[in-house]
Amino acid sequence: MKNNIIYIHTHDSGRYFEPYGAPVHTPELMRFSERATLFRNAHCAGPTCSPSRSALLTGRYPHCNGMLGLAHRGFKLNDYSDHMVSFFNKNGYETTLSGIQHVAAETDWIGYQRRIGDTEFEMSHSFAFDTESYDMGNAAAAADYIREEHAGPFFLSFGMFNTHRIFPEPDENLRVENLSVPATVRDTRANRMDMAGFHQSLTIVDRCVGKILDALDSSGEWNNSIVIFTTDHGMPFPGMKCNLNDTGTGVAFMMHYPGNPSAGKVCDAMISQLDLFPTLCDILDVSEPAGLQGRSFKPLFSNPEKTVRKEIFSEISFHAAYEPVRSIRTEQYRLVVRFDQDLSPVPANTDGCPAKQDLIESNYFNNIILEEISLYDLKQDPRESRNLADKAEYREVLTELREKLHNWMIRTDDPLIINNGLIPVPPGGMVNKRECIEPIEFDFIDV
Repeated sequence: MKNNIIYIHTHDSGRYFEPYGAPVHTPELMRFSERATLFRNAHCAGPTCSPSRSALLTGRYPHCNGMLGLAHRGFKLNDYSDHMVSFFNKNGYETTLSGIQHVAAETDWIGYQRRIGDTEFEMSHSFAFDTESYDMGNAAAAADYIREEHAGPFFLSFGMFNTHRIFPEPDENLRVENLSVPATVRDTRANRMDMAGFHQSLTIVDRCVGKILDALDSSGEWNNSIVIFTTDHGMPFPGMKCNLNDTGTGVAFMMHYPGNPSAGKVCDAMISQLDLFPTLCDILDVSEPAGLQGRSFKPLFSNPEKTVRKEIFSEISFHAAYEPVRSIRTEQYRLVVRFDQDLSPVPANTDGCPAKQDLIESNYFNNIILEEISLYDLKQDPRESRNLADKAEYREVLTELREKLHNWMIRTDDPLIINNGLIPVPPGGMVNKRECIEPIEFDFIDV
């Protein structure tokens, strides 16, 4: 029997969940973690929304699959037949979407056989809507779908808008003054209030996951299904989302499959979301489609101490504005290289929030020059706060990682190499000018 596949995903959550030790109550995700394998060292291939999702769903790096920027800003896959949905359509699965997808401006391009829940909403420039009703309604639709009688296996994508901004109003019983804030922002009341909204958003996510788990249990499909829970990239705060540090690339990733020998266990081995597609093929014992660039981490379920990859590559090209950056991460080191001649921060690529307002008021975006090359020793400096690129004792490490990163860019036909450090905006792409403070200014580069 072919297993069903349920792909559950959030926006902008990083690893801020109770199973990862975050100070937030997410009991349904705790329930899932006790029955699945929890990967503590999973990373996205690009810490921006559409590029990261595109890599997971095609098994190819964003600059290889074409998704260099955001789908709702005119960026798209080179070929939507590369999408995982197309593969499972060809392999006898019914493919169904409930909720967010964010790899196509028009969902019809992807090829889902069914759409359930709210079928009208597409990602746009306005995110001021009732995200709780949207996500909870789509979770209910997904749960009903799981309970249906199915003639064969199905692939169900359930995508939540939460924890993307704009956050819902926090519960009045939440003790805001007792909340901690991310290490990248100041501990102020305004930032704690902002974090309270993030916490409320997380409770919506958790309740939605509970609906899916209940449906899997009551229908008996748990024992027939592969279930994945993840997010696209880091949290929507300065120094996290749209940054090539662990705060940006690090993602929650939990996975169940029937007969999993490491159910309820934790794995510390590095994996990339790019590896999910080949892993599913491995578990299902079907041939991989041509062109996948990840590698199966199925061996980790039998031996969580094993190593399946020595390095992880991640990238940024376009978010709201152009910001070409590439990185390589090993178990001990991370190298980040910026390819833009202008090394000032790109303010539109930081989501609007009180912590960003702190940066604006302190004149950060005008006073700071970013490092072209940054090297971090993750064993000594897990917060990646000390750049060691100019230290003599790290010269060999720097040389080795720069060579590996360069070779990867050549091997994968990175347009930064082909175009001498410049990627043109594709026709139809909407990219803010560098001087824009907020993405909603809609002052775009002429294509």
